[in-house]
Amino acid sequence: MARVCEICGKGPRFGHNVSHANNKTHRRWYPNLQRVRVLVDGQVKRLRVCTGCIKANRVVKAPRGTAAAGVV
Repeated sequence: MARVCEICGKGPRFGHNVSHANNKTHRRWYPNLQRVRVLVDGQVKRLRVCTGCIKANRVVKAPRGTAAAGVV
């Protein structure tokens, strides 16, 4: 499963670990992804969303207690 936000498309960033001796090795910074129950076209779905999208209200969270096949 890709480590990519399903809303904004944010993915890993690349760079180097740099030691005190200035040796460089590859490293990656991953986005802070959370599995969130979201309302999409009246349906409840689970999406992997970055915390930036959650804070910016780009996602409408599903109310608690509603099953995917139950209440509309």
